[in-house]
Amino acid sequence: MRVCLCVVGRLRAGPERDLIDDYVTRFDRSGRALGLGPLDVREVEDRKGGGMAAEAVLLRRAIPDGAAVIALDERGKLRSSPDFAQDIARWRDDGRSDLAFIIGGADGIDPALRAECDGALSFGKMVWPHMLARVMLTEQLYRAASILAGAPYHRV
Repeated sequence: MRVCLCVVGRLRAGPERDLIDDYVTRFDRSGRALGLGPLDVREVEDRKGGGMAAEAVLLRRAIPDGAAVIALDERGKLRSSPDFAQDIARWRDDGRSDLAFIIGGADGIDPALRAECDGALSFGKMVWPHMLARVMLTEQLYRAASILAGAPYHRV
């Protein structure tokens, strides 16, 4: 199952980019044997300033056809890392060929697009900068692959 991060904004070189690249590489390596990956990051940017609605149009174009779509949103479901890993395994085992996570811009995700999603995931009640949310999501994807592989990365 291919995994795609569809995100608003372009990430420049720096520590966040380095962390994301590292976790993407780790996920691709550990996920391959599990039928997970590759992990692709698709960045979109509304250069005309059309707000959430314009960003939603661009995000919809970035989402692979037929993908299970999960929005990152503070109103989403709180999951433990093992539960998140099981969610990913379930989507894979249900025959989904693509899984897409969407991260909105500064104003969040357009409500109409959020309503179209298969689910919403929260990293807590606090709102995180979308660049940090990318880092946290890529780490959790790598952690999920490690959990599913039985690797010692995740400790309880």
